Amino acid sequence: MILFLLLVCILLTSGCTDSGNSDNSRVVQTGDNVSVNYIGILDDDGTVFDTSRSDVAETNGIYNPARIYEPLPFIVGSGQMIKGFDNAVVGMKVGENKTVHLSPEEAYEVQDYLIVPYPIETFEAANITPVIGETVNTQFSSGVIVNINETNVTVDFNSRLAGKNITFEIELVSINNPEDA
Repeated sequence: MILFLLLVCILLTSGCTDSGNSDNSRVVQTGDNVSVNYIGILDDDGTVFDTSRSDVAETNGIYNPARIYEPLPFIVGSGQMIKGFDNAVVGMKVGENKTVHLSPEEAYEVQDYLIVPYPIETFEAANITPVIGETVNTQFSSGVIVNINETNVTVDFNSRLAGKNITFEIELVSINNPEDA
């Protein structure tokens, strides 16, 4: 009996028992390394444009077999994510779900410098007939033809989500910090 009591005392003082401070009570703070599942939805028509979940991608016709569907890891506040998404996870607990509606200012603003006019001769020299709405690939990025006139073809290199209101459904899967290991 004494041996049993001694063993219990050792366990209690060594920290090998649950003191109620599990990860489930911890909330996300700036600088935390987190993983989330998410679903991105266009507010104007409800279209799912991106997700970390293969079942959601399949259901919404956006499944890509070359992509790995898994929780997305990132460091909160590091600039890896759009501002509104980053801000939305702060204060969340593991297992918590949140829906956040983001304006273009919180997500993808239209950047005027990414709307570029090219002389129409550039397309003619490449034997390309420009068509509004078609994608143009350059060495560094791709854009969409948004205007054609007698002298220029204007290509928009902004994100396809630029200027749109979007919604994210976010599930906090984990908080993985080196000091927690």
